[in-house]
Amino acid sequence: MAKVLGIGGVFFKAADPQAVRDWYARVLGFDIQDWGGVIWPHPATGHGNWSVFAADSDYYAPSTAPFMVNYIFDDLEGVLAKARAAGAEPVGDVVDGEYGRFGWLMDPAGVKIELWEPPSPQAT
Repeated sequence: MAKVLGIGGVFFKAADPQAVRDWYARVLGFDIQDWGGVIWPHPATGHGNWSVFAADSDYYAPSTAPFMVNYIFDDLEGVLAKARAAGAEPVGDVVDGEYGRFGWLMDPAGVKIELWEPPSPQAT
């Protein structure tokens, strides 16, 4: 189905907030509300995660931002296909692991975003 299922919350600054909102609506299908943001119900799958990386970690590369956002999706391949169709190229290869499938994009503010499809309940 290729839709975002949720996140706990992320707030950041951008030089052109409307361009960033427009990109997220166009590339990832975010339903931006009149007040300028999105609210999702708690996801039925996955979980929230908070983690601190070492200052010299290159996990966020090629972004130079000191943070990265992880969004839970129900269909990683579908969302990557939608992103490509909207002109956004993935960063690196899809990674499959015990915690699910992961892909990455760079948004127009230069923030690397992580796209996560948790494993199905049958796989855990």
